Amino acid sequence: MESKLFSPVTFGPLTLRNRTIRSAAFESMCPENTPTQMLLDYHRSVAAGGVGMTTVAYAAVTQSGLSFDRQLWLRPSIIPRLHELTKAVHDEGAAVGIQIGHCGNMSHKNICGVTPISASSGFNLYSPTFVRGMEKEELPEMAKAYGNAVNLARKAGFDAVEVHAGHGYLISQFLSPYTNHRKDEYGGSLENRMRFMDMVMEEVMKAAGNDMAVFVKMNMRDGFKGGMEIDESIQVAKRLLELGAHGLVLSGGFVSKAPMYVMRGAMPIRSMSYYMNCWWLKYGVRMFGKWMIPSVPFKEAYFLEDALKFRAALPDAPLIYVGGLVSRQKIDEVLDSGFDAVQMARALLNEPGFVNRMKQEEQARCNCGHSNYCIGRMYTIEMACHQHLKEQLPSSLQKEIDKLEKKCFLIVHFYLPHRETIASPVRNKSMHTEEHFVGFKAMNGFRIEKDTYPVCFYAILGIFLYAHAFIYAVYFLVHYFLISYFPAEY
Repeated sequence: MESKLFSPVTFGPLTLRNRTIRSAAFESMCPENTPTQMLLDYHRSVAAGGVGMTTVAYAAVTQSGLSFDRQLWLRPSIIPRLHELTKAVHDEGAAVGIQIGHCGNMSHKNICGVTPISASSGFNLYSPTFVRGMEKEELPEMAKAYGNAVNLARKAGFDAVEVHAGHGYLISQFLSPYTNHRKDEYGGSLENRMRFMDMVMEEVMKAAGNDMAVFVKMNMRDGFKGGMEIDESIQVAKRLLELGAHGLVLSGGFVSKAPMYVMRGAMPIRSMSYYMNCWWLKYGVRMFGKWMIPSVPFKEAYFLEDALKFRAALPDAPLIYVGGLVSRQKIDEVLDSGFDAVQMARALLNEPGFVNRMKQEEQARCNCGHSNYCIGRMYTIEMACHQHLKEQLPSSLQKEIDKLEKKCFLIVHFYLPHRETIASPVRNKSMHTEEHFVGFKAMNGFRIEKDTYPVCFYAILGIFLYAHAFIYAVYFLVHYFLISYFPAEY
């Protein structure tokens, strides 16, 4: 059978030269929330490497939507620099999109300038911070911010936008029963939980008009008990298509609840802590990160089983597969299963010219070792593959990477093919079997059975969280005292 990989594909008003898209993976290349030459150079390299479209990530639609201080904030002052980026990509023959979104509760006042907002009030352990539930009067204005972002993207020369409606970001927080506890018409039933998404998509499609493609990244599952499951997510997908979306990117997971469900593989704890600036967080992650962020074994095309259920339920829908594609053989398999295009992130970070190499080699496979060093460093400095660094890595980090990649190689090539039903590293009976979990025996030297955690983990985590809450309480009290009694000086 002739490969579909290098045939053109059309989404709404946009035709791509082939069926590959660089996934909207956060680059951390925008200090002061502004695009840099580094960001331009990276996306140009991917375009020169043969990709059909590269996607810039993640662009907040408002300042309150920033989750990191090196994240893009889409505003008029940066349009000229973004236009340079889009021109550079177009000159290489590729299309270029930009992911737009709002992080909701996954931020902190120090970053976004206000108390983080969400579908409902509460406390987010991810930041950690208190969260304010949005008033219903605020929702139309937030929806308009998405539409305004589309207009800015057009001015910057982008061919498409990708609305982020997954991974536990703001739209996802309204959709998921885990984060949406509202008692008004925006909470409760799925129909009600989709209302904010409906409002956003109405503004986006109006702004997109007839000359911009609109993609939506959505969750097939949230990845934990109490979150969205496939049946509801299929209904969300149907609604998005009714609202005019030109393509759906099928992903899954909550970054704040089950981060490795999204990405799979190991989390390099030592590397992550090495690049952190906050001293107490650095040592906290170093000591307890192994239990706080458990590894989920990597398997190529790890979302495929779920994605095929969407393909069957929506036979004519424009669906884009994302998740663990590192070889031409598996990409061809996915496309032959009926998906219109594929997205890749880590493969194109490891090898920006991977698409061109796949043209020459039917057995092409990128050299990513799935240690996730790139993710470990991206929360502090730019995302980068350890195989292509200019600087010399400290020996302790190199040792960690070598160890993790060796374990991953053994699992992927020897252990995983012989196991079907395996234990989950997170407390969730609904997290499915075949594709996900080899268990900790292979990854970490021991096995934690389903729905079981060591008591010591909860004790340590409890102490850590209570100590942090106490520090925050003292801070707020002192802050209030200074403002109340010394307003002029403070």
